[in-house]
Amino acid sequence: MDKNAREELKTMSLGDHLEELRARLIMIILGLFAGMVFCLFFGKFFVGLLTAPFSRTMNTPDVIRHLQTIEPAEGFIVYIKVCLVFGLLITSPWVFWQIWAFVSSGLYRHERKFIHVVAPVSAALFITGAVFFLLVVAPIALGVFIRFNERLKLASNWTFRSYINLVLTLAVVFGAAFQMPIAIVFAERMKLIPLQNLIKARKFVILGLVIAAAMATPPDPVSLVALAVPLYVLFEGSILICRFLQWRKSKSR
Repeated sequence: MDKNAREELKTMSLGDHLEELRARLIMIILGLFAGMVFCLFFGKFFVGLLTAPFSRTMNTPDVIRHLQTIEPAEGFIVYIKVCLVFGLLITSPWVFWQIWAFVSSGLYRHERKFIHVVAPVSAALFITGAVFFLLVVAPIALGVFIRFNERLKLASNWTFRSYINLVLTLAVVFGAAFQMPIAIVFAERMKLIPLQNLIKARKFVILGLVIAAAMATPPDPVSLVALAVPLYVLFEGSILICRFLQWRKSKSR
């Protein structure tokens, strides 16, 4: 084995691992609790972020529409749910750090280096996907729904719960979908999928992305295209990254 590749792993007994796991879980729970309490004080701001697409789409200078509640505690329950979700998002770096601190002792140096690069990139891609949905896709999709309802002579009286559930779900879907470059680069680096196979599979990737986008979004073509197109761009970007990494590796030899 090469000297640089020969690395010592920290050895711990089963009892030490369990004690370490217990300590990390306690730290995670405390962090999540603190984040959720913090978000309770700024819940109105977070709700405003989620309802902004509704306001931009539904409201005109002459007509101001509001989301409705049809249950006594609906507003309160959804408000708490929003605070919990944003609490999880805000404290996710702390959670990931605790998980990382637990597993890092069992990783080699090159594996730790890979995680150090991937973790911030993954967080940035998730946030980018969620923000892209809220700023670009949501207003367009809501406009499509409204016009469709108008053709059927239906009033668009949406409830607070159904709207927030839809927006939160799709924001998470877009954030998760934007993780695709990491999965592709990782698979190529681990020799699971050769780069040439990725290049040859373009037409199948397009079909797969369209099917996946259709399953993950509401049944309208706008949402489907709005998710499938960025994903294909990310796929092509992943191929470029893989090519660059291969080129850099060949230059270092």
